[in-house]
Amino acid sequence: MRIGVLDVGSNTAHLLIADGGVGVPLPLHAIKTRLRLAEHVDAEGALGAPAIDRLGDAVADAVAKARAWQVQELYAYGTAVVRDAPNQQEILSAVWNRSGVRLGLLTGREEAELTFLAARRWMGWRSGPLLVLDIGGGSLEIAYGHDVSPQFAVSLPVGAGRLTRERLRGDPPSRAKIKALRGHVRDQLAEAATRMHWEGTGTTTATSRTFHQLARLCGAPPKRLGPFVPRHLRRGELEKQLKRLARMRAAERAKLPGISAPRARQSLAGAIVAHTTMTAFGLDEVTLCPWALREGILLRSPDPGAWWADHPPRLAVPDIRPPAPDVGADADVVPLGRARTSRRS
Repeated sequence: MRIGVLDVGSNTAHLLIADGGVGVPLPLHAIKTRLRLAEHVDAEGALGAPAIDRLGDAVADAVAKARAWQVQELYAYGTAVVRDAPNQQEILSAVWNRSGVRLGLLTGREEAELTFLAARRWMGWRSGPLLVLDIGGGSLEIAYGHDVSPQFAVSLPVGAGRLTRERLRGDPPSRAKIKALRGHVRDQLAEAATRMHWEGTGTTTATSRTFHQLARLCGAPPKRLGPFVPRHLRRGELEKQLKRLARMRAAERAKLPGISAPRARQSLAGAIVAHTTMTAFGLDEVTLCPWALREGILLRSPDPGAWWADHPPRLAVPDIRPPAPDVGADADVVPLGRARTSRRS
């Protein structure tokens, strides 16, 4: 079966199309649409009307492309930038009206569990006990375990975009703000760090775009060499680059290796979270993993809907019909072959 996974994050809407079946799903096509939603969030975390319109159009475009690629099941979800927005229902209704898709909402813990599954499959059993770190725009996911499912999984509100917006104003921000942010991240990590010191870690891997860009900044091989080239991020080198980022304006960071222009502003917060986490957990190095949440969903093939349906009410397979006024709280998976796209009047 051909499956599509649409991930709506703080910076992009990413559609991954793959053929599912027995074994590893085969990726066929990937489409990214830049959204930069985090740049259009107010002090309370609400998305403005232009950003909501752009998001609705991006989802509608992804649906059209998925149909063109003969996708049979489309799993569309929003991460923390949508999940935590006070106008969440307005966002979900707008997406439905423009695309006919009821955008689903994974909890932070569910994101961590699915990302862990992907990392485990990529890293293999020889990695032993596995710790997985994922810095998103709105949250940091941490998962640890010995099996395909983690024994410990948590989502913390210390994403790179969120912290930049709430705690690192200024370009560049002052030393006092940077110091205060480090303290805040340490406080958020305290319980998880205690757990990890008690467990002891075997292999640590990082999966997010933030970690990949920081690794490239610190000398890891470029993305063009492919996913099978080993990549690592070392804490000592990250500390040097963190001091460098702290002195730069966002426009200057965008010129550095690995730092893309859309993520340049939040790259400093991402580096602070990464370095503080590695320090708190006693990690000198992490291994980069190219698989993450989207692949975790694909790995539920050939019947990922069965897993999603076991996680009600937020992850139920919905009936494809016009939503009630309170839309989206119980809808996540859209069987594309049966989906009806709404018409505009």
